[in-house]
Amino acid sequence: MSRAEAAESPTAETVAEKAAEKAVEKTAGKAAAGRAPSPLWTLGLLRNELSTTLRRWRTIALLGVLAAVPVLVGIAIKVETSDGSSAGGGGGEGPAFIAQITNNGLFLVFTALAATLPFFLPMAVGVVAGDAIAGEANAGTLRYLLVAPAGRTRLLVTKYATTLAFCVIATLVVATSALIVGALLFPLGEVTTISGTRISFGEGLARALLIALIVAASLIGVAALGLFVSTLTNSGIAAMATTVGLLITVQILDQIPQLHALQPYFFSHYWLSFADLMRDPVYWDDLIRNLELQALYAAVFGTAAWARFTTKDITA
Repeated sequence: MSRAEAAESPTAETVAEKAAEKAVEKTAGKAAAGRAPSPLWTLGLLRNELSTTLRRWRTIALLGVLAAVPVLVGIAIKVETSDGSSAGGGGGEGPAFIAQITNNGLFLVFTALAATLPFFLPMAVGVVAGDAIAGEANAGTLRYLLVAPAGRTRLLVTKYATTLAFCVIATLVVATSALIVGALLFPLGEVTTISGTRISFGEGLARALLIALIVAASLIGVAALGLFVSTLTNSGIAAMATTVGLLITVQILDQIPQLHALQPYFFSHYWLSFADLMRDPVYWDDLIRNLELQALYAAVFGTAAWARFTTKDITA
C-alpha cells in the first residue's frame, strides 16, 4: 500500500472517534426526547405532589380542625337539647339547619358545611394554595423541580390540581365527620326538605354528597387566588397570610349593604346557595351563578398565575 492510500484509509483511532460521536448524538437525542414527559409521568408528579401535601403536619392539623368542628357542634346540640328543648331557630339557610338536627342526624352534615364554609374551609384551602409555589421557593426546592422535565406550565397546573384535590378532601372530611357524629348522637331516617316534602334517607344521603361536592367547587376561586398570590413572593408565610387576609376582607365587604352592586361578583357571595339543593324542586339559579363565578375567578387568576410564573426569575 502506498503512502497516499495509507493516509486516505481510516485508522482504528478515527473509526473509534466517529463511533463515539454517534453514541454521544444518540444519547443527546434520547435526553432531548426525555424532556417531553409522558402522561403517566405527569400523573406520577400529581400523585407525588398530593402525597407530599397530605403528609405535611400543617395539612394534617388543618384536616383535624375541620373534622373536629362537626364533633363540637354535635355535642353542643346534644347537650343543649338534653332537657327536651329545641336547638337553634327555624329557617332553611346556613346554620338554621340546626333546628332539624335533633330529628335527623343527617342535617348535621348540612350544618357543619354551612359553619365551616365561610371561614375554616377557605382558610385551609388558602393555606395550601398560598404555599404551593412560594413554599417551594422558600425551601429552595423550586429550582430542582424545574430541572426535572416538568416545565413551568405543567408544574403550575399540577400544583393547582393538587389544591383542587385538597378542596374535595377537606370538604369530604367535614361531611364524613358530621355524618358519623350525627348517626351516633341523633336518629336517622326520612329527610324533610326545606319545601316541607319528605324524601327517603338514601335520597337525602345522595343530596348530602352532592352538597359536599358543590361546597368543594365553591372553593375553586379561592384556590386560584391563592395560587396567584403564591407566584408573587418567595415567602410561603407571606403568601398564606395574604390569601387568608384577602378572604377575610372579601367576607367583610360582602356584608356591607352599601356595596350591594358589587357583592354578586365576590367569590363568596353565593357560597350558601347549596341550601337550595334541599328544596323540592331544587332551585338551580344561584347554584349555577356560584359555579359560573368560581369558573370566572379560576380563569382570571389562573391565567394571571401562569403569566407571572412563566416569566418569573427563579432564584431559589
